[in-house]
Amino acid sequence: MSTAQAQSPAPHTTIADLQSFERRYTNLPFEAILKQDILRLGLSFDGKALSGIEFKTKDYFIFTFDHVPLAEQSEEIRFRAPEEIRLSGGPFSLAKTVVSVRIDPSSPYRVSTTDRGPALFLGDQFLADVDFPPVPAWYRHTTSSGKSPGEIAPVIEWGYLIYLTVFRNCQYFGKDEECAFCDINHNWRQQRLQGRPYTGIKSIEEILEVLSFIDKEDTVAECYTITGGSVVTDLQKKGETDFYFQYIRAIEERFPGRWMGKMVVQAWEKADLLRFKEAGIKVYHPNYEVWDPELFTKLCPGKTRFIGRENWIRRIVESVDVFGPSHVIPNFVGGVELSKPYGFKTVAEAVKSTAEGLDFFMSHGVVPRFTTWCPEPYTTLSTLEKQEKPPLVYFLELLSEWKRIFEKYKLPTPPGYGPPGPGQAVFSVSAFMDVIGYEGRA
Repeated sequence: MSTAQAQSPAPHTTIADLQSFERRYTNLPFEAILKQDILRLGLSFDGKALSGIEFKTKDYFIFTFDHVPLAEQSEEIRFRAPEEIRLSGGPFSLAKTVVSVRIDPSSPYRVSTTDRGPALFLGDQFLADVDFPPVPAWYRHTTSSGKSPGEIAPVIEWGYLIYLTVFRNCQYFGKDEECAFCDINHNWRQQRLQGRPYTGIKSIEEILEVLSFIDKEDTVAECYTITGGSVVTDLQKKGETDFYFQYIRAIEERFPGRWMGKMVVQAWEKADLLRFKEAGIKVYHPNYEVWDPELFTKLCPGKTRFIGRENWIRRIVESVDVFGPSHVIPNFVGGVELSKPYGFKTVAEAVKSTAEGLDFFMSHGVVPRFTTWCPEPYTTLSTLEKQEKPPLVYFLELLSEWKRIFEKYKLPTPPGYGPPGPGQAVFSVSAFMDVIGYEGRA
């Protein structure tokens, strides 16, 4: 499918639009406003901006997060874009703001080279200076089997998080089971078609080998995430919980307490979770995706069939007894509530629905986060209809509601995401961490 079939072009933001939103949303730091707009519209790159300097490129650690297929990206951009960019300065006096890179050649946000180095432009107007993420020193190694560290244990969030996608496929397969917005299986296929080494199931030995490099040489990474696709039957003759547990046990036995352990998996029963807590996992992410009951059924058919919405909610709430308040952090896919053909017709309806879910969970000590929906080309949603990118006002309303409810329940900063607030946050796929603690402006 071509990019044109996958999604409709989004109206381009202007400087006047950004200024208007800055005046309107005084409860949000401008860094968060800009970050959400770049995430929804993606980034284009002048190839010259990527030449002559060394930086950490995208490892495609679980999803593509790109708005166009790899095959349709230009030779000077494909596999050469940075994992993230960090913005600062410019006419809005931006504090340092880390933003995940999502390739979209049609985006009005463009990174180009200048006399001072890479810079972000909105159309022809300069917006900010740009830093690219440094290459960790331990990336120079290769494993005993000849693989690069970024293939086995890449880091994201400006080096803060080691991301271990130990199973790079999902056994929810095809449009009748896959989450309709998810491209984990499509990403794996694209990487393989491009001739990239892309290990489907990572070995414990290789992970431990790369973690030994990090343990000896790295002072930035503070957390690791164990994650991967859902396991419906068996994988390597193990059920789902046993499959994932073997990695956590091996890491914590070899490097006890070296990094904060997090896991992003399905919603499991409390009895299954106890051994993960005892093994060393501190933070649990049973991603919920979308609150509305009908949308959950339509967009998460596999989760509906094998676990069910009510069971998923119950398991999330009960898992607080295991990991403690604020240590259970399910993800919402922000913006997918507006996707066609099933989604809400208005921003107000979409935000109201998700705010209901946020309030429910936060009232139970659960701290949901959200990522910014990226309409990747080969997902079920993109094959059903042309997907319009949600308007910026949706994300600003959602951020406002998240911040309001978070403060209503006086919840602590969720652990495992680095420091909060503008100029400090490193979580790069939404601005929820950027708004924590922000007191507003006149």
